[in-house]
Amino acid sequence: MVSGSSLPAFRLPETTHVGGVHLQVSDVRASVAYYERVIGFRVLDEAHDVATLVARGDDHPLVTLHTVAGVTPARRGSYGLYHFAILVPDRSALGRFAAHVTSLNLRIGMADHLVSEALYLWDPDGLGIEVYADRPREMWVQRDGELVMTTDPLDLDDVIAAGGDLHWDGLPPGTTLGHVHLHVGGLKDADNFYAGGLGFDKTVWSYPGALFFSAGGYHHHLGTNIWSPGPAPSSQEARLLEWELVVPSVEDIMALEKNIRSAGYVPEYANDDLTVADPWGTRVRTRAETDARRL
Repeated sequence: MVSGSSLPAFRLPETTHVGGVHLQVSDVRASVAYYERVIGFRVLDEAHDVATLVARGDDHPLVTLHTVAGVTPARRGSYGLYHFAILVPDRSALGRFAAHVTSLNLRIGMADHLVSEALYLWDPDGLGIEVYADRPREMWVQRDGELVMTTDPLDLDDVIAAGGDLHWDGLPPGTTLGHVHLHVGGLKDADNFYAGGLGFDKTVWSYPGALFFSAGGYHHHLGTNIWSPGPAPSSQEARLLEWELVVPSVEDIMALEKNIRSAGYVPEYANDDLTVADPWGTRVRTRAETDARRL
């Protein structure tokens, strides 16, 4: 088991957060239809092979869909994306979404994680999606320095009741990407890369087969698990191309680059963005909050 007692020499700033994800899909039009109808995104930009998705009433890109000829659906059990997680602003929004999605007769999962309540879905290529709302931080519990997270049954009726009589009309303003959860080949290597290299803090380390990381005391910006046998997906499979981490300033990126290199990893540094692949080929791009460029 990986311990959570040690802190990395370099730590990400407290206001670090997830920016967005780039997904490779087999059919952009089919995926756009799903993400609009089921999840509630709005299309910000669309070309023949790329579409950028945002919440309603918001122009911050959260999901960018890409395709090339010959892409096949995601292979079950590969390293990389387990799910990306859409954080809605409050429990009322989650309740409205829950009422909407359960009316569509789709396969969904659900869980109460103590720190949050969540619903799980899969897009047309089998890529995992979580839609969740956080409980207030004062309700989160720590035990011996570790945050307590569980996977308990969700009280779906109570969540739906929180939505009141309001109709679901898409992801509301203030929706963000709360975290990304990845299949990896080993938790020790994940610890070395994401805590030692990127500077995340470990928040949960005794959950069976998983390790969770965050910045600024959040429950997790990143989850990793060893629940799949791998290997990494091929270039022709639907997959996570990269996910984005946002830090306050370019100076933070420069400090991060130095730490990553000292940890033995080789990042790419271009146009003030820093990109590095984890040991299983999943790419994370770090940019500054002050950089107004889109994904």
